[in-house]
Amino acid sequence: MSRFRLRDVTLRDGLQLTGKLLPTEEKLRLARALLALGVDQVEIGAMARPDLVPPMANTLEVIAGLTPQELERCWVWVATPRSAQRALDAGARNVQYCLSASDAHNLANVGRSTEDSLAALPQVLQAADAVGAAVQLTIATSFTCPFEGAVPPERVQAIATDPRAGGAVSVAVCDTLGQAVPAEVARLTEAVRQRLPATTGVLFHGHDTWGLGVANAIAAVQAGADTLDASLAGLGGCPFAPGASGNTATEDLLFGLRPDWFTPEVLAQLRALSAGLTAAVGEPNRSRVDAAADRTPRDAPFPWA
Repeated sequence: MSRFRLRDVTLRDGLQLTGKLLPTEEKLRLARALLALGVDQVEIGAMARPDLVPPMANTLEVIAGLTPQELERCWVWVATPRSAQRALDAGARNVQYCLSASDAHNLANVGRSTEDSLAALPQVLQAADAVGAAVQLTIATSFTCPFEGAVPPERVQAIATDPRAGGAVSVAVCDTLGQAVPAEVARLTEAVRQRLPATTGVLFHGHDTWGLGVANAIAAVQAGADTLDASLAGLGGCPFAPGASGNTATEDLLFGLRPDWFTPEVLAQLRALSAGLTAAVGEPNRSRVDAAADRTPRDAPFPWA
């Protein structure tokens, strides 16, 4: 269970609903702090329209402020060939190309049908290949859609294995609304894993809307996912998905799965980062581990508190 990679998505998914633009310098400090603590990858922003998602307005500046070595471990969210090209031109080394399994959400999120988004993917792959960058296919609303309801698993499997996505280094299965349960997550993750080449990674992106974020993440790893998304303090949510709440908290996910590098000292530093961030953006800390640590007496024989 400890052999998975963590991608912290605080700086994109975590911030996009806060309504506040965190200064570039603060985003850079947070990205570097997460990488230094042992977090494998960090999502540093999105090439979204700043009038629609204001907290992402300085993503290009964040890319420019990181070193090439740091950018190798960082991801940028894109939804069109043009946005991908802009990120790549700025120096991004990894872009996650997002489309939704449901047409209704894809139209609300990026203004086009799922098929149109999928048809444009080869352009993104070509642009990334020209500069030696990597592309991840991110499938939003893989389980449920806020407009259409349940999404057929076969729909997600067909998108994941579409020949036009053949050059992607990984496929992300996303529980955008946090409505999936572990059995569903395990079935879909395993089905996608079995249909992809062994060299193609599988990522699970979950939300904790219904309290099953960590349980779903564990189910995903057991079913073959090699990477998990999470956000400090459980921040996040999709601005175009009514009913979606925060991501699974980074603190909670790490406490539950215990990778080798995660220690009580690392947890304490993550909690400090979360406290500063939530104060800066005016959001509550939704991490259950953080709340439990506060309730535990300081002299209790439990090092994680």
